[in-house]
Amino acid sequence: MGVSSVSSLSASREPDVVRPVRPRVTEVRLSAFAVHRRVVLPLDGAFTLLAGPSGSGKSSALCAYTALARLAAGAELEEVFPDPLSCVPDQARPDAQRRRGFRIGCTADGPVGPVRLDLAVQAEPELRVVGERLTAGGTVLLETALVDPTRRAVQAAWHTAGSAPVTRAPLPDDRLGTALLPLRVAGKTDGQRQVLAAAEQLLVALRSVFACDPRPSRMRAPVPNSSGRLLTGCDNLADVLWRTRAECGRRHALLVAALRDGCAVPATDVVAELHSDGTVRAWLERDGGAPTALARLGDGELRYLALALVLLTGPGILEVDPVGEVPSALQELTVLADGFDRCLDPRQRAEIARLAVRMGERGHMRCVGAVADASWAAGIDGVTVVHLDP
Repeated sequence: MGVSSVSSLSASREPDVVRPVRPRVTEVRLSAFAVHRRVVLPLDGAFTLLAGPSGSGKSSALCAYTALARLAAGAELEEVFPDPLSCVPDQARPDAQRRRGFRIGCTADGPVGPVRLDLAVQAEPELRVVGERLTAGGTVLLETALVDPTRRAVQAAWHTAGSAPVTRAPLPDDRLGTALLPLRVAGKTDGQRQVLAAAEQLLVALRSVFACDPRPSRMRAPVPNSSGRLLTGCDNLADVLWRTRAECGRRHALLVAALRDGCAVPATDVVAELHSDGTVRAWLERDGGAPTALARLGDGELRYLALALVLLTGPGILEVDPVGEVPSALQELTVLADGFDRCLDPRQRAEIARLAVRMGERGHMRCVGAVADASWAAGIDGVTVVHLDP
């Protein structure tokens, strides 16, 4: 795996470096996951492209990131890994007890400094957490281990630094232990407060994720007027366009500007209308021509429109579940886009990449995309490319 960047990515961190105000995931580790072994993906830039041929593990890397995000939100293992055997590394052999599994992790930087999470999951004979470690500043803040395979629990020990150095208790083996710490740690000692601060930073960084893969075939038909929150496949694009135009003229104007830059026939407006039957229809208006309904747009224009809308909005519009107890101004959304440049022509992919960089540099949103070939991004400032080897 190699890394290239126009804005050079530094692997070293000085002790006096200013920590980011908003927690962010700076790397994802795939110690043993699907096709990956001992892979570290740096994700500290405004816009990162994971590049590699088919079979290099781009999609599985994004799946691992999404899985960590869902676990941080409190989801159970069975919800997150419906097919756990597909996550087991290729050619991994079971041990004497017929056990096989996988290991993933991440690092989240923020006000308390880098916080590291490492997770080991058993895929067979039954799905369960077998080990978890949360560390910060060289201190192990939480560590769990499967001690008794007959019990559906792991033995956990978290940092206390009070009259006893650690507190021990069982935790469920079907959830992320770090996500349960705010409910189990009292915060009475300095050590406990350190645990809570590190856990909160990691959870905030992980939960602010929107996995996006626009599907043009589902975006052309009129859609029911509902919550106005964009789904991951952007199926309800027309409904969200209607809401955005009505509620935020500034974002709508930015969206129209993006369409002028990225469409072969520039759009002068994006219009959506609520009909009496409860459905919403949308169309583009162009200079000197009749309105063009979404049903008549090509796959490239629809994906470009959807990606631009995603990058110009936020948690209030996108179907995400950020940490409600933390103000949105202190959270940074990460958009994950598999097949980022799918169906886009050269002009569209360059313009949407520039938009991703601009939004990322503002500090409230980052984007991680997966592409087969990232050579087209070489001349775009602010794009970091991480090359995956098959």
